Amino acid sequence: MTPVATTFHAAPQVVHRHTTSEPPVVRRLLISVALAFLSLFLFLPLVYVFTQALAKGFGFYLETLRDPYAWSAIKLTFIAAVIAVPLNCIFGVCAAWAIAKFDFPGKNVLLTLIDLPFSISPVIAGLIYVLVFGAQGWIGLKFPQFADWLTDHDLKIIYATPGIILATIFVTVPFVARELIPLMQAQGRSEEEAARVLGASGWQTFWRVTVPNIKWGLIYGVILCNARAMGEFGAVSVVSGHIRGLTNTVPLHIEALYDDYNFTGAFAVASLLALLALVTLGVKTWVEHQHARQDKTESTA
Repeated sequence: MTPVATTFHAAPQVVHRHTTSEPPVVRRLLISVALAFLSLFLFLPLVYVFTQALAKGFGFYLETLRDPYAWSAIKLTFIAAVIAVPLNCIFGVCAAWAIAKFDFPGKNVLLTLIDLPFSISPVIAGLIYVLVFGAQGWIGLKFPQFADWLTDHDLKIIYATPGIILATIFVTVPFVARELIPLMQAQGRSEEEAARVLGASGWQTFWRVTVPNIKWGLIYGVILCNARAMGEFGAVSVVSGHIRGLTNTVPLHIEALYDDYNFTGAFAVASLLALLALVTLGVKTWVEHQHARQDKTESTA
């Protein structure tokens, strides 16, 4: 009896694909809500600032910006940023490197201290500086010789430029460090350890291995740090003394003009901070684009 050959054909499997996208109506609704929110709280205020700044003509706008008090505020703002940002850049890189690459007692304490400016009101931070560095503050009471030396040399910390710089440094401490810490932790220690095994010094390892790996995060942190430094109001307001032409930064000068009912002048100076915000946003977008482009190039190489 000849066996009958039997052929089994596997039934085709039907794959049911479940879409992960929302229905078109939901997508349109979410996009509309996002655009309405951005228009109401971002776009319209920016348009209003520039419209009011030019309400009395471009000549009045330029005259407001040429005012000696305005120039003094602009210069002081840039001085505070030029000093605070590099110092926080150095601190941020050192702190991030120590936290990400080493284990040591007090590591969690250092992380908490870095985040402290995020949790403390800037006004309280400025008040602390007044209580510590003021003429009748803690340093003056504990170290009277140092306070007398400052007085003899006509040097001031509070209600002067040094106090403004200190307050600016405090409020901008976390930005660079907090950008670099997770980045360095994700990269690990293998590349640095390999460089040391191959004979590279610590300085060579830092410049040739660490810096290229963190450069985009570092640039991003510096951008955010600079934007906060130039726009800080609360802490600087407490330590400055509001002395026009001496200790007023751009935000404080805007407040002074507004209090004098010079609304157009206040909006004119405020437009400088708005332009700074737009430039910062543009630079931030460019950095993100360059970073994504580099990652794409490395992944396809």
